[in-house]
Amino acid sequence: MAKDDAKKLRKAPLATPSSLGSNAAKDIAASLTALLADVFALYVKTKNFHWHMSGPHFRDYHLLLDEHGTQIFAMTDDIAERARKVGGTTLRSIGQIAKLQRIPDNDADFVAPEDMLAELKEDNLKLTQIMREVHDTCDEHGDVATASLLENWIDESERRTWFLFEMTRQR
Repeated sequence: MAKDDAKKLRKAPLATPSSLGSNAAKDIAASLTALLADVFALYVKTKNFHWHMSGPHFRDYHLLLDEHGTQIFAMTDDIAERARKVGGTTLRSIGQIAKLQRIPDNDADFVAPEDMLAELKEDNLKLTQIMREVHDTCDEHGDVATASLLENWIDESERRTWFLFEMTRQR
């Protein structure tokens, strides 16, 4: 291959082959990219609360949030790679995450442990709803592979929500 040809290929736009069609690829990749921003936002918030946990239930809450953070982070690469596999692009920066995220940050100097858990419960509920919407987009375009991944992540998110709910219940 000539040097000029190789240079052109390096500058060529991404054109991952997909049988889904260009509209499907754009819709699904955009949905996955926004989902990825939310997953990163929830991951950072979960770790924030993990790092700043205090009080008599410190150990239990600290370990739970570490487990949740690990589970949430594990989704990130699969989401990004799925967006690429269908023929789209995905996140490129923290700035892009900030523009797309629908899970709000919490930069407060102090949050009570019960409030941390309650906020994360609501955030996981919101993430579940977002994933259901992405699943609907996948169903619309016949993308069963992405839908299948989402079904497992929805189940994990529902489990996190359940645990957080049970830990914050007033008896």
